[in-house]
Amino acid sequence: MLCDDVLGRSLFSRKQREAESAPGWKLFGKVPLRESPPKNSKTIQQEYETKVSKSGQSPSLPAQGRRKNLEFEPLSTTALILEDRPANLPAKSEEEAQRHRQEYDEMVAEAKKRELKEAQKKKKQMKERFKQEESIANAMVVWNNEILPNWESMRGTRRVRDLWWQGLPPNVRGKVWSLAIGNELNITSDLYEIFLSRAKERWKSFRETGSEMESDDSADRESSLDLIKLDISRTFPPLFIFQKGGPYHDLLHSLLGAYTCYRPDVGYVQGMSFIAAVLILNLEEADAFIAFANLLNKPCQMVFFRVDHELMLKYFAAFEVFFEENLPRLFNHFKSSNLTPDLYLIDWIFTLYTKSLPLDVACRVWDVFCRDGEEFLFRTGLGILRLYEEVLLQMDFIHIAQFLTRLPEDMLSERLFSCIANTQMISGNRKWIQVFNALLKDKEMEKSSSPTVKNS
Repeated sequence: MLCDDVLGRSLFSRKQREAESAPGWKLFGKVPLRESPPKNSKTIQQEYETKVSKSGQSPSLPAQGRRKNLEFEPLSTTALILEDRPANLPAKSEEEAQRHRQEYDEMVAEAKKRELKEAQKKKKQMKERFKQEESIANAMVVWNNEILPNWESMRGTRRVRDLWWQGLPPNVRGKVWSLAIGNELNITSDLYEIFLSRAKERWKSFRETGSEMESDDSADRESSLDLIKLDISRTFPPLFIFQKGGPYHDLLHSLLGAYTCYRPDVGYVQGMSFIAAVLILNLEEADAFIAFANLLNKPCQMVFFRVDHELMLKYFAAFEVFFEENLPRLFNHFKSSNLTPDLYLIDWIFTLYTKSLPLDVACRVWDVFCRDGEEFLFRTGLGILRLYEEVLLQMDFIHIAQFLTRLPEDMLSERLFSCIANTQMISGNRKWIQVFNALLKDKEMEKSSSPTVKNS
């Protein structure tokens, strides 16, 4: 829905020069780069000279050193190999001519082989693409005609859970997310308009006086308009739709501003813009706000966005239990490198992977997160570590931290989800929630058993 709307209005027009050099973008993934233009002869010659120099042979003489009385100009490699030499040069021997013909035939055969391989590759890609599109179309019919009309009775069935795991069709994704997240806060479109009006009053006051209207101290933490503006400019910059002048800049600004008025106790925290942006791409404005507010109200998200350090440590401890269970070698490597989960998990959880993963992969993570809840966020983290385990085992502290902050852009969802599927969230016959609750109980027991300091 949104992809057609955005692309249809030609909202991504850029300077011609930039368009020729930069890769294109879709809302849910990067478009492959255009094929390189044919190389000119100068480029080919430079590449050849580089190649020969590496192999220890002498490259062709520079232009200044060539004889000026040559009576011909070779037109191609074919001419150099197959044509007879000019009359003022010694003729080729039969052996040399035969060798040249053989070299030419080998070059032609190699070129044909490359062309055939490339054609087969493209054919396979097209076949896979058609198969995927057909699968999405079939799934969309099932979701629209069978599942969504009977949501409450079908959402927990094995069939629906399996379809869910495979990824939601883009045009039902927003609806399913909205239903799965729910609306425990009972927010309405009218309530959103009320808080949006309050946000606009704050912006007006800010423009007129240069400072925000007086508000509760609890809203001061990271809720300034400057921070919202700055974060929006850094939200999916390759898409060019949330930055100033982009089609969704004002909408994202409105949603975040309304939320800071709705939850002054939380205010604005860096990373929220990525979550709001993904919801805006899949839902109408008011529905996106309702889903955003309810999503951030979930226990795990509230712990992180309110920066409850003690509970965050419990989440990290629970994660490490399953980390050691699933990936003992990598767990020990991280331990010996003094790499703690907070160094990479915080960013992943704050943005629900939308900043770290390619957008199409992140949306598929969201699909199952909406199905399974907070446990899947930590299972995804373990899946990422499993996917890159061999690479990470070769790295030191600095390189691991850098790698996990900037994950490879060419990550494929099928490979990641295969690693996630092989990650078991069971430790000593205890599931995630049981391990986490046990850690909470230990925390409560520590508090109750801690001795009180008496005045002597």
